[in-house]
Amino acid sequence: MTAPATATIPTPDAAAVLSKAVARAAERLNVSRVNLARILGLSPSTVTRLYAGDYLLEQHRKEWEFALLFVRLFRSLDSIVGDENTARKWLNSENKGLNARPIELISHTEGLVRVVHYLDASRGLV
Repeated sequence: MTAPATATIPTPDAAAVLSKAVARAAERLNVSRVNLARILGLSPSTVTRLYAGDYLLEQHRKEWEFALLFVRLFRSLDSIVGDENTARKWLNSENKGLNARPIELISHTEGLVRVVHYLDASRGLV
């Protein structure tokens, strides 16, 4: 008796998935490529290559962690407001709880983590 043939399901490459997710989240939040470069700790030219699919984020570098946090920020914000225009307004508006505009905070590591924690706490209340 022969063993049943099992269909191999291709697993997506994590680097390709995260690279695409980060670019899409930035587009949907209207975060400029220059600002995304600051958030990820990459050069603007590398971010251009990321958008073109010529560069994939690397798992063993800080850019990977920053990208995960940025996508988490997007997902949290999307689940709270549910609308891209409102998300963009929130990101660019003065926030009394954060004592700054979130878009300004997220270009630095500490600010990115702070905004993600703020959104996570807000999601817990919903």
